[in-house]
Amino acid sequence: MDVVWVDGQSLTLAGVVAVARGRVPARLAPAARDAVARSRDQVTTLVAAGEPVYGITTGVGRLAEVVISAEESRELQHNLLASHAAGVGRPMDRDAARALVLLRANALARGHSGVRPELVEHLLELVNRDVCPVVPEQGSLGASGDLQPLAHMALVLVGAGEAWVGDRRLPGGRALAEVGLAPVSLEAKEGLALINGTQFMTAVGGLAAWDAGVVRRTADVAAALTAEAWRGIAAAYDPRLHAVRPHPGQTAVASNLRRLLEGSRSVSRPGELRVQDPYSLRCVPQVHGAVRDALAFTAVSLEREINAATDNPLLFPEAGVVLSGGNFHGQPVAVALDLLAVALAGLGNMVERRVDRLTNPELSGLPPFLVPRGGLHSGLMLAQYTAAALAAENKLLAAPASVDSIPVSANQEDHVSMGAAAARKARDAVRNLAHLVGIELLCACQALDLRYPKGLEAWLGKGTLAAYRAFRERVAFLDADRELGPDLEAAGRLVLEGRVLAAAEAAVGPLD
Repeated sequence: MDVVWVDGQSLTLAGVVAVARGRVPARLAPAARDAVARSRDQVTTLVAAGEPVYGITTGVGRLAEVVISAEESRELQHNLLASHAAGVGRPMDRDAARALVLLRANALARGHSGVRPELVEHLLELVNRDVCPVVPEQGSLGASGDLQPLAHMALVLVGAGEAWVGDRRLPGGRALAEVGLAPVSLEAKEGLALINGTQFMTAVGGLAAWDAGVVRRTADVAAALTAEAWRGIAAAYDPRLHAVRPHPGQTAVASNLRRLLEGSRSVSRPGELRVQDPYSLRCVPQVHGAVRDALAFTAVSLEREINAATDNPLLFPEAGVVLSGGNFHGQPVAVALDLLAVALAGLGNMVERRVDRLTNPELSGLPPFLVPRGGLHSGLMLAQYTAAALAAENKLLAAPASVDSIPVSANQEDHVSMGAAAARKARDAVRNLAHLVGIELLCACQALDLRYPKGLEAWLGKGTLAAYRAFRERVAFLDADRELGPDLEAAGRLVLEGRVLAAAEAAVGPLD
């Protein structure tokens, strides 16, 4: 992408990743600018008329009955940012913070929030000039939007708070000056519009869902390599078998495995070595496929949400109407991200079982813990320990956040989504799974080297051979004990960065 056009309606997760990680510039689409201007004109009319409209000429939350004069309106907007910037904990990752700014700009660009077009453009300039707000991760309940994180983000716009510029963490005003931007003076409704929304959970959750897609497809590659290392039965992936249970994910994963294993001489036929494989090999399409379907639901939910108007009240200039509602409530996102964490935990369980099957000499028929001269050397024994720990942790992260609620704001906001917590859990689960899949790749490649010491070229499938070579470029064969931590870290990075997946897809085409 050369540019991402922000219009409040067509942003995709791919576009978010391009801006947040690829530093692709984001611009406000002309038609969206016009829509934003029309909603701003409606706010100007309401303020001039002095009508009591929530958040525009009144206080917010439990203070909605307090009328605010036109003269006090500007002060109210700045007070909202300062009072709501109450987050704690470590700052968001900088990629996620860039996504946060982009997504808030995109929601405002839909033209129902009553802000000036210049405010949206100013947000986009933060992204384009790489001014990255320092935003604490904890504090949002995901109910009246992600109030705390969005307030910390918005403070930078007015020259307060903190931001990263390059490698320097600076006060907000100085950060703006460093890149040639001036602080914004907020007008009526703009402070509330900046902090009311679901952009923390969709920024963190959106990047997690994108990464989960990469890790999930790489898990198919790792499973194919394990099938070859264990001389698994490829008949379990026959298309006729999956056509009679037509879940989309199951069908897609079975197809992925067949393509990756095309030309393999290492897989076996039923009865050649055993009649059936254990479930961790035989049921890869069913289990990995269920994860694919869950992730598809999560991605659709997130893309729908990132193109939604999520503040309150919302303006409809064509009808001259202002409606107060609950579009800021994060329940749809929280449920989708909880589902993602549950699905990833299930996949991690299966990955860990394949790791054990490779390293356990009672099951693999290979040297204990996949190292020559076992006893003197422990080999990959502790790699399986780490896999077990990661799988166990992901089970804890699978406990849903969205079933919890705790009332706030003097019981005005008496049900909350916990969507921010769901997003952080899903992100952590993805990172754990990336390490798990990296460990499986490490063990599978080691097992294949031991099984075919004279060379793998004649034995592996088209896709698995490409993946093996990409892995071995970064992680060497383990012929004797060495510190395993760096190997495990490198393996996890290869998965999360998509390098093994890219190599496999270069050989067999995109995996589904």
